[in-house]
Amino acid sequence: MPRISATGAAREAIRRLRAARGGPLMFVQSGGCCAGSTPMCFPAGELRTGPGDVLLGDVAGCPFYIDAALDRAWNHPALILDVAAGEPEGFSLGAGDGQHFITRSPAGRPAGAGRSAARDDGDRAVCVAEQRVRH
Repeated sequence: MPRISATGAAREAIRRLRAARGGPLMFVQSGGCCAGSTPMCFPAGELRTGPGDVLLGDVAGCPFYIDAALDRAWNHPALILDVAAGEPEGFSLGAGDGQHFITRSPAGRPAGAGRSAARDDGDRAVCVAEQRVRH
C-alpha cells in the first residue's frame, strides 16, 4: 500500500497549480510549529530535504516528504492528501481560491490530531520548514 495518496479534489488542485506556475511542485508535511501540521506545497526544489526526511511517495507527479521524527510520532502507515476551505499557512502555495492542502489518516481524521507535531531537537522545538526554506 502506498504511504501517500490523494483525493480527486487534491489531484485537480495540483494539476491547476502546476499549470498556473509552469513547473513541478513538491510537498513537505509540516512539523506543526509554524504551519499547524499542514502539508506545505512548494515549487520543486525550493525546500531543502535531507537525511531526516522520509519520502512517502509521489502524488500526481509531486514528491511528498515528511520529517522522520514526525512520521514516527504520528505512526500512520499511510496519509491522504486532500483540500479544505481556508488560506494556506506558512510558506505554502494554496490549493486554489480560498483553499489549502491538508492530510488525513485513512480513518478520516486529520493527521496528527491530538498530538504535538513540533520536533524536539534537544533544547528547543524546531520548525523544520522555516529553517530550510531557501531565501
